[in-house]
Amino acid sequence: MTYQAPPGTYDLLPERAQVFNSIRQSAFELFGRYGYLPIETPVFEQLDVFVRGIGDATDVIGKEMYLVLSQHALAKLAQGGKAPEVSSILALRPEQTAGVARAVVQHQLASPGGAPVKLVYAGPMFRHEHPQKGRYREFRQIGVECLGAAEPSADAEVIIMLMRFFAELGIPRDRMRLLLNSMGDDSCRPAYRQQIQDYILAHAGDLCAECVRRADSNPLRAFDCKNPGCQTIMADAPLIADVLCDECRTHYDAVRAYLDAADIDYEEAPRLVRGLDYYTRTVFEVQVTEGLGAQNAIGGGGRYDRLIEDFGGKPTPGLGFAVGFERIWLVLESLEALKSANFELGAPRVFLATVENAARPLAFELARQLRDAGISAELDHQARSLKSQFKLADRLKAAFVAILGPDELADGKLTLRDMATREESLLALTDIVERLRA
Repeated sequence: MTYQAPPGTYDLLPERAQVFNSIRQSAFELFGRYGYLPIETPVFEQLDVFVRGIGDATDVIGKEMYLVLSQHALAKLAQGGKAPEVSSILALRPEQTAGVARAVVQHQLASPGGAPVKLVYAGPMFRHEHPQKGRYREFRQIGVECLGAAEPSADAEVIIMLMRFFAELGIPRDRMRLLLNSMGDDSCRPAYRQQIQDYILAHAGDLCAECVRRADSNPLRAFDCKNPGCQTIMADAPLIADVLCDECRTHYDAVRAYLDAADIDYEEAPRLVRGLDYYTRTVFEVQVTEGLGAQNAIGGGGRYDRLIEDFGGKPTPGLGFAVGFERIWLVLESLEALKSANFELGAPRVFLATVENAARPLAFELARQLRDAGISAELDHQARSLKSQFKLADRLKAAFVAILGPDELADGKLTLRDMATREESLLALTDIVERLRA
């Protein structure tokens, strides 16, 4: 039997794993300059954490969740036993905001009037979706959550930080679209939701069954339908911009003013909705103009001012975003940006090549010294010929090859070849660390 990764998953092989680590490190360093600290929450939580946080009317909860049952619980079910209580059912996380909110409440990280709690995370998420380009059942996200900041300046700061992150990865600004909208709050969104529900029911004969079903549960999601006929009908639906309350309108206008002052280009997208129930007011999404096809979103987020309270905490405003690693990989690949200096793919700084076997113990010792000094080094462990060692150094893309030959060693020296220029220099064995540092 040939074993393979499950459908909708993939192995994060060394090259891609190193890119993910590089992107993760870039994110943590950049976001750290804005005051964000790392957090890691469990890969699985109580099912109700996601139901309460995301909303039971969403596709994520209704169709895409992976439930976690122990072998003992599965055996009981198979034998006709009682199903476990809902409170004891676990689920793999489909996103991380709900888990972070649970952690913030459980550990009382946020306090009214205190400094905002800024958190950054990276890791795998799980949704049972139809696998396609850029969309997997196990996928990786990097994201941030800012809790305790209500002012529109916080919204603008998060958006500016996200755009800066993409720029540092090497995605040109002219290849991206920043979409911006407001979803209102409890004062104005219920009336708008009713308008959209009435609109869907009035056009039920022209919409797909899924959109009609959503009329009762989550009518705003009809804007996300990919059916061309539904998109045509929903293009004429009422806009939330026309019914925003004064407070939401003032907040939205202030966010736009901050972005304008920072020279951040954006497009107002009055039909942009985020698929999770917890969003309020500002929502945003970053899309690329090429490299992903129809699945062109590489990140997005928004404000969620009720979420912490929904988990039993004190009223605490919040906002954040998440970016998809797989989508970013495809974009960088299409731009050939993965070849840039932004991504260190593990090539050794130096390869230690020996002319004869007697030099192997010295090569081993020099490799140890170089690594201890923070310089990546490789050497042959398969008794290759010198010619084969050079071929190996080429395959590994070593910047230098240090040649340990009998004549040089007799004088306490080695030959260092620059693999880019093919220039060679003779230097003392004791000088190799400082030379490679330079």
